[in-house]
Amino acid sequence: SPRPHKFCMMSDKSNTALSAQRIDKWLWVARFYKSRTLAANAVKGGKVQCNGERSKPGRTVVVGDCLRIRKGMYEFEVLINKLNRYRLSAAAVQELYTETESSEQERLVRKEQARAERLSMPVSKARPNKRDRRILLATKNRQAE
Repeated sequence: SPRPHKFCMMSDKSNTALSAQRIDKWLWVARFYKSRTLAANAVKGGKVQCNGERSKPGRTVVVGDCLRIRKGMYEFEVLINKLNRYRLSAAAVQELYTETESSEQERLVRKEQARAERLSMPVSKARPNKRDRRILLATKNRQAE
């Protein structure tokens, strides 16, 4: 008999209840990172803490664990509600975790600060020409001294 197509084999997405899951896989499934490699590197680099402790990518997480995730200038503090084997749509991912209220407020404050900083910075119309670059470099060098 012909071999079934690989997508047919994976179409059984019956989600048997997981009791534990690797932290890097959960971060990927919950769409905090685009790949498991990026998630594993973030965990190795100390950007993800589980229950207040630094961990390794192979650490298992369970429902109820608290994760602190730093991505760029933002920091998320989430409680795990569910574990899932497969990466879900962005709308369905919201069921996997609950962000703490303090984390959400802090993120909104940082977002507003970044917006205010962007608005206060001067916007140039074009790239500086040779004369302008020389003036910028001279000013920069004077400040460095």
